[in-house]
Amino acid sequence: MTAVEQFLQMVKESDNIVFFGGAGVSTESGIPDFRSVDGLYNQKYDYPPETILSHTFYRRKPEEFYRFYRDKMLCLDAEPNITHKKLAELERAGKLKAVVTQNIDGLHQKAGSKNVLELHGSVLRNYCERCGAFMSAEEILHSTGVPHCAACGGPVKPDVVLYEEGLNQKTLEDAVYYIRNADVLIIGGTSLAVYPAAGLIDYYRGHKLVLINKSTTPMDSRANLLIQDGLGNVFSQIEV
Repeated sequence: MTAVEQFLQMVKESDNIVFFGGAGVSTESGIPDFRSVDGLYNQKYDYPPETILSHTFYRRKPEEFYRFYRDKMLCLDAEPNITHKKLAELERAGKLKAVVTQNIDGLHQKAGSKNVLELHGSVLRNYCERCGAFMSAEEILHSTGVPHCAACGGPVKPDVVLYEEGLNQKTLEDAVYYIRNADVLIIGGTSLAVYPAAGLIDYYRGHKLVLINKSTTPMDSRANLLIQDGLGNVFSQIEV
């Protein structure tokens, strides 16, 4: 039995699956993983993405932050791919209990998933730092410079977790709960290099840890089942 066949068997037999995913889930929807991109940014920006997407940089150079953010982080035309869709199907079938994601693109919800725990927030939510008024991603995209609140004129900040910022405690606790109680834990499309998110794997108590990633990760040896392939290739074979 191949690794993929074993995986399909696990999915078929379980009704308590949790999926934990990273940027690789959305690359097949055309959203770039900025960790794997170099030249593009160096030609156009004076700082690496990790610097621009930090809390300090956001405070010091908000105009430059928003130039990068509009250009690279707001992929509002992206559509869910087969992985997003299959996860939503598994949830509707009562087999998948939660999606824990490091992505901020909202594509899991767009595909129909309901219980999505967004560890790093979402570009679809933006709030005035002064009065808390909501601003849509479309409004951010079509604004210039630092976007300001229509109600009070305060600066608007995306509801995304920047480098140096802490994760939302409630989201983190919920993720721990689902991972701890999962029968099958599927981890896909993540380098498992970003903490504290990568540390969530430590809470899994079962013996069906499936790791699906094109490249190697520091956690490969901990997987009960390792599949080095694109998520789309694997998930397209799931029959719900």
